[in-house]
Amino acid sequence: MIQQFTISRDDAIYEAWPDVVLTPSGRLLCVFAECTHHHDRSYTRIMLTESDDRGRTWTPKRPLTDGTQGLPYYNCGRIMRLSDGRYVIIVDKVYERGEGGGRILLYFSEDEGQTWSEPVETPARGIVPDKLLELDSGRWILSCHDKEDGFGFLVQRLWYSDDQGATWSEPVVVGRQEGLNLCEVSILPCDNQVLVAFMRENSFQGWDCFKAISRDNGETWGELIKFPLPACHRPVAGWLQNGQIMITHRFIQGGRRGFFGGHQNFFAALTDAESALAPTRDDAQTRILPIDFDRSAESDTGYSGWVQFDDGEIYIVNYVLDDAPKGQIRGYSLRMADFIL
Repeated sequence: MIQQFTISRDDAIYEAWPDVVLTPSGRLLCVFAECTHHHDRSYTRIMLTESDDRGRTWTPKRPLTDGTQGLPYYNCGRIMRLSDGRYVIIVDKVYERGEGGGRILLYFSEDEGQTWSEPVETPARGIVPDKLLELDSGRWILSCHDKEDGFGFLVQRLWYSDDQGATWSEPVVVGRQEGLNLCEVSILPCDNQVLVAFMRENSFQGWDCFKAISRDNGETWGELIKFPLPACHRPVAGWLQNGQIMITHRFIQGGRRGFFGGHQNFFAALTDAESALAPTRDDAQTRILPIDFDRSAESDTGYSGWVQFDDGEIYIVNYVLDDAPKGQIRGYSLRMADFIL
């Protein structure tokens, strides 16, 4: 059974692209963007809200950033907890229209998200970053996608730091192939320096998720492999307590893009380590669970984040129009006991 909760709904503004983190005290912190519209960033601002009752009720939203008017504008924020107890929000601030022109900023909190530092600019260039990833080795990885000069397709890249962001590597290509628009990566750490990068393909043809595998903590990446998540946009992968992998994602079926869009369905998928590391599509398995359906004629949904409580409850955050005139932030509670592979 999936329960739904309103995290934030403000019918005067478009709210979208949330993420969530669970603190040791059990508090949920949710970060999201407000803007004029998905396709109109003449105004943007990054917002925060929190819950102390497992996402059933939420505080009034409060700003992380100032509001913008025109360029530059804020896009997507992601949040995570570092091993030293600090929290970090990663945000792309976009200085040019289109897929390029983004600069990746980091905001830090030392008091469980109550106050935040001034933004720290990184050398990463692009948009729609993954969470800042901290490996067991202490390495930080940040990733985003962009367009390269003279190459007509999106390229997924990352930067890594072995000194907590004091210095960063040169960009590393995670996914780049002519004919594919690879973007919105979710990088999943496995054992023995192995990382799996799940990527959206952005040609709106309903194609599979693509993955690439690194065996040296992200410094080099193997060939692209199709993964059996058809029509997958904005994958968000993580480990469940039972050792399985869950990937929340938007389903974009392709076809003629018109009034009805194609952003109606929001799914979660279960898979496992063997499938994540499988060398071919046919060697991998997934089990797909519908989470929400956007009933609006102007449907828009499917950028998400999720956490799991100690007792096994999963809490997902997502944005959706559905019964609202503009985007709203919604939460979902479920347990995976009945949805094993």
